[in-house]
Amino acid sequence: MSETTGRVLQLLGLLQSRRVWSGEELARRLGVTTRSVRRDVDRLRDLGYPVHASTGHGGGYQLGAGAALPPLLLDPDEAVAMAVCLRVAAGGSVAGIGESALRALSKLDQVMPARLRSQVSAVHESTVTLGAATDTPVDPDVLMTLARASRDHEHVTADYVDVRGTATRRRLEPYQLVTTGRRWYLLCFDRDREDWRSLRLDRMTEVRAQGSTFIPRDAPDAATYVRHAISTAPYRYTARIRYAAPESIVAQCFPASAVQVVADGPDACIVTTGGDDPAAMVPWLAMPGCDFHVLEPPELIEAVRMVAERISRAGSAC
Repeated sequence: MSETTGRVLQLLGLLQSRRVWSGEELARRLGVTTRSVRRDVDRLRDLGYPVHASTGHGGGYQLGAGAALPPLLLDPDEAVAMAVCLRVAAGGSVAGIGESALRALSKLDQVMPARLRSQVSAVHESTVTLGAATDTPVDPDVLMTLARASRDHEHVTADYVDVRGTATRRRLEPYQLVTTGRRWYLLCFDRDREDWRSLRLDRMTEVRAQGSTFIPRDAPDAATYVRHAISTAPYRYTARIRYAAPESIVAQCFPASAVQVVADGPDACIVTTGGDDPAAMVPWLAMPGCDFHVLEPPELIEAVRMVAERISRAGSAC
């Protein structure tokens, strides 16, 4: 592959990864002059890729949707089949597949003509999946809208029903999507509450990108924030337990979305999790099969004593 060909392919990848790039940004990423960028853009146009250019504030190069798919990629039937499969995969339970499928679908949707999008929607709406991987399915269009808005820093509005059943209208700055395998979450900044939020996508409806953009804030780590929000924040009790086993061993015994595991030396770790019923938590916390010591709360410490005494009495009666 020649240097020019490789650079043109790299340019195409950059244009697919974000909505708008300035000529100066592309030149820096590619290590060339803005004049070379213009020549490479012309090469992409000659190959059939619809690259638009605009001037002024917020202007730059943008990969648009054309009247036909670019050559050497997919014909219309293949594009529809691929998009339908990716929509199904985006809601699947295989580790990593949902996120990868969503990224691929976002790239494909960006250059897909409107008539093909309608075909994809028609097939998807007339299809029922037996034995879905999750009992909280998410509309692929909601996934697509939030993925694009997160990438392009675009304001979003949505109706949301929280865990208490309260319905509200939200004005959001979306930052990143997080999947646990069973559910999808959005890390976002709530403009009305002026604070960060972790929202479940299956509780969101009427999701709309507003067209206006925002300047990104210093965001918390998405995975850490969502893990804390779903493992401890919704519950009455927050528990900390020290296990006499390495972090790598204990972490395999719990769903990653339900606990936070931190090493406490080479042969021990501390688990933080949440629950509403201390007695019901005890058998679950005993799953690693090693010695453990409850650090807090007092209610869980008392529940461990009660369960231990009950089990001891049951053993004595045998």
